[in-house]
Amino acid sequence: MIILESLEQFKSVYRDGRKWNRCIEAIENIENIKDGVMHSIGDSLVYMIETNESKQPELFEGNRRYFDVHYYLAGHEVVEFASKADLTLEQRYRDETDRELFSGQGEQREVHQGQVAIFDNNEAHRFVRNEPVRKVVLKVTIEDGYFLNK
Repeated sequence: MIILESLEQFKSVYRDGRKWNRCIEAIENIENIKDGVMHSIGDSLVYMIETNESKQPELFEGNRRYFDVHYYLAGHEVVEFASKADLTLEQRYRDETDRELFSGQGEQREVHQGQVAIFDNNEAHRFVRNEPVRKVVLKVTIEDGYFLNK
């Protein structure tokens, strides 16, 4: 998992490439969308504003075809993440959902308002919700993808 301190840092580090530019385009469009409604830009990115007040899920979620980028608009939450290789597979990968579920323990980091978190596909993650959180959740195709500073 990569945590960037601000949207400006994200724009600076991930300034090259169509998928990264589409992430910025999506984030800059949040004033024009309703919470909980999924939108897309081309065939490489879908996004929505998510508001969560739920409890911590039992299982870690991993993805293969898309990676997640979360931009925190309000609140904070603790993210627990671990390498998929260090977790126990509980539910096999399903192509229809691009998900596989794992159990185990991982490292925890707090992410808060203004930060951007990028979730690597070699890892799985789950959220510990401390308070209501409002964030932009982007699902970005891994094609032609790379992670700077990883």
